[in-house]
Amino acid sequence: MPQPRKTLIQDSIKMTSFTRSVMAWVRKIPRGKVATYGQIARLAGKPGSARAVGWILSACAESHKLPWQRVLNAQGKISLPPRSSAFKEQKRLLEKEGVVVNRGTLDLERYLWNQQPKKKRGGPSMFS
Repeated sequence: MPQPRKTLIQDSIKMTSFTRSVMAWVRKIPRGKVATYGQIARLAGKPGSARAVGWILSACAESHKLPWQRVLNAQGKISLPPRSSAFKEQKRLLEKEGVVVNRGTLDLERYLWNQQPKKKRGGPSMFS
């Protein structure tokens, strides 16, 4: 049976530990909450890699059934062109979860998922 063809973006994304971590963190965002691209990058262990999170989501969201709509930019805005079908779909999905979106922007103080990475076990080292 022939393998389904991947898009160019999917071909360019490797399943690195960072990619797997991004996908795992995105799956943890609860309904009705959002995270920023930068927040997911930090949680996945690579602060400053917000754009990479965007690439991963664009390549893997559909095939891995990720709740991509819950990831926004640092200003709490949908990062897609406002008149695009993808923008309208993200807005629709967020509103379906009870998130109020006004002109592509939402209140991060109200909807931001305040998740912190779990601290590693073990006490302080005598060498720290």
